[in-house]
Amino acid sequence: MKISIITSVYNNKDTIAEAIESVLMQTYDDIEYIVVDGKSTDGTIDIIKQYQGKITSFVSETDEGLYDGLNKGLSLASGEVVGFLHSDDFYAHSAVIENVMKAFRSHQVDSVYGNLIYVKKEDTSKVVRYWNSGDFCIKKLHRGWMPPHPTFFVKRDIYRKYGIFDTNFRIAADYDIILRFLGKHKISTYYMSDVFIKMRVGGESNRSLGNIFQKSKDDFKAMRNNKVGHLGSLFLKNISKIPQFLLRK
Repeated sequence: MKISIITSVYNNKDTIAEAIESVLMQTYDDIEYIVVDGKSTDGTIDIIKQYQGKITSFVSETDEGLYDGLNKGLSLASGEVVGFLHSDDFYAHSAVIENVMKAFRSHQVDSVYGNLIYVKKEDTSKVVRYWNSGDFCIKKLHRGWMPPHPTFFVKRDIYRKYGIFDTNFRIAADYDIILRFLGKHKISTYYMSDVFIKMRVGGESNRSLGNIFQKSKDDFKAMRNNKVGHLGSLFLKNISKIPQFLLRK
């Protein structure tokens, strides 16, 4: 099976090369890599062009933000499975994609997800937070549980059936799509107890109190839209992060 990996980037010259390199070092040999740039002005485009011979598709044009960029990538994707790698992130090891695709073949599921660790921006060997996803069940989803979206690999047909990212969400379109797929439409999934992604701290949703408030509003809207969870679920979703700072494997 072919897998499409999509990176949406805007003005991120400091980390885009590491994201690209982590895709190129994957041992799985049927990867379609799509990079969508939002018309960067800081030198990001020049860095991406250094890899153009190894990137399947590269688009650079103005967009409406991260989720619009990811949707553009989805429109270009031809793989049976789709995954997303943000420009601040990188794969934890070279066999991530190979292991994910083995799981799709072995378990015949619509989606596969795993674990994620947050690392310090200045020193990515230092773990700040360990997101141990655990097995999925619908009751957990109603209590605010979610898998880390960058580890959530989904068959492309699911996006065709149930839709792409809703760009009306400024910050939580990834949470909305998880609730839509796993909660509303009940697609099948399989959990792998492996770290897929290393993510630098300082993401968009936690950069300011205003963004944290907006994220909570978007999360609650996603719950209502998909009829999964309630106000108490939002509280549980937020406090469930506390143990992740204590684990730090």
